[in-house]
Amino acid sequence: MGKMTTIHQNPSQVPAADEGKTFFGHPRMLFNLFSVELWERFSFYGMQGILAYYMYFSVADGGLGIDQGLALSLVGAYGGAVYLSTILTAWIADRLIGAERTLFHSAVLVMIGHIALAVLPGAAGLSVGLLCVAVGSGGVKAAAGSLVGTLYAREDPRRDAGFSIFYMGVNIGGLIGPLLSGLLQDRIGFHWGFGAAALGMVIGLVVYTQGRRRLPDSAHAVVNPLPAALRRRYGFGTLAAVVLIAGLFATGVLTAANLATVIAGVVIVAAVIYFVVLLTSPKVDRDERSRVVAFIPLFIASTAFFALFQQQFTFIAVYSEQRLDRSIFGWDMPASWVQSINPLFIILFAAVFAALWTTMGDRQPSTPLKFGGALVVIGIAYLLFIPLESLERTPLLALVGILLLVTWAELLISPIGLSVATKLAPVAFTTQMLALFYLSIALGTTLAGILAGFYTAGQEVAYFITLGGVCVVLGAALAVASPKLVRLMRGVR
Repeated sequence: MGKMTTIHQNPSQVPAADEGKTFFGHPRMLFNLFSVELWERFSFYGMQGILAYYMYFSVADGGLGIDQGLALSLVGAYGGAVYLSTILTAWIADRLIGAERTLFHSAVLVMIGHIALAVLPGAAGLSVGLLCVAVGSGGVKAAAGSLVGTLYAREDPRRDAGFSIFYMGVNIGGLIGPLLSGLLQDRIGFHWGFGAAALGMVIGLVVYTQGRRRLPDSAHAVVNPLPAALRRRYGFGTLAAVVLIAGLFATGVLTAANLATVIAGVVIVAAVIYFVVLLTSPKVDRDERSRVVAFIPLFIASTAFFALFQQQFTFIAVYSEQRLDRSIFGWDMPASWVQSINPLFIILFAAVFAALWTTMGDRQPSTPLKFGGALVVIGIAYLLFIPLESLERTPLLALVGILLLVTWAELLISPIGLSVATKLAPVAFTTQMLALFYLSIALGTTLAGILAGFYTAGQEVAYFITLGGVCVVLGAALAVASPKLVRLMRGVR
């Protein structure tokens, strides 16, 4: 694996272009990244809100007629592939074209993917569309998150709040996308819903293109360019990898049925390799190595959290369509609209949490305590499904309450995880550390698809007790270990 470096060698330096200019008290460039991520998330969540239904609905209902369990597994595999692709795109940003151009070209790829889903029929549109969106979204995530991290000094108390604001932009798109795509799918058809996602990405690209000139030169820099002599070697390696994957599909070794399991295995191997590289690199000093060790339990906690959280697109999507009472004053709400509940709560509470961390300053809970709290809260949320199993139809307000707990848990881990990854990262490997955090989400998302297959009639209580109980126990264990982890973090909280 080739070396990757960060866009700014010294993360304690704030780009000069932001001096004297603020966005709600934060570096002005945060607005630019906030905007492009909003529209990318609009298109991504708009599509993902109807993706499972498109797969398992019958052909007569406009779907592809795929077995429901297989469809949920594929949704998880696709979601995992999005985060897995951050490895490739982070490397491209660091060694080939820089973070800003990676962000732009990835957004173009996302747009192409949504257009393919909208206009190409059947499996062809699904395959081409999901591949393009997976790689493109991975690039947007790797580049945008990395650039947000460079806006703040390592010790800047605004850092967690800045990531929370950025995350609020993500969820504005996540709120609107499923509402529009879901309504169009429900009233006209799936391809119109995918078309709305494509249009959203077009708008995002137009807005971002107009603002690119405001970015500092450092955003375009490639600080560790790949030598020309190595480019051909890496090009042939990439081609060989593509041929290998195609061959595995052609020979039946890699199939739709085992795709999620394979992706989970690849993510685990990739994460292990990343940790080994970080822990053994001569560019990493003793304090930085200790911080990397402290990140390992946080990686595991993040994986466990997202294995439950990302079931909003698998188990909860099915639950909303089959078990939820969606009648509102005689009108049946589209099932995909449930996907907008969590983003709505994020919008309402992200600023509250950001203000809380800013107000508390050094008195706020440590990152390990926040992670542990997130696991306990989302575990309780899943345990609350148990009493609902006795009802013929679950009241909408009951699911809203559960998703409120899920949202509070998310705000304790998602923006905090992005922030702590850049704070714990060795100076020479900031982008890779961010990719590691996304790998934890990749593994959790893939597991969300696999685990959803175990939710069957007659086994609901065991399902909720197992998943919820494991997360509560893990969260409590992380809270107990937090003092030791804080010491390993060497000045980072």
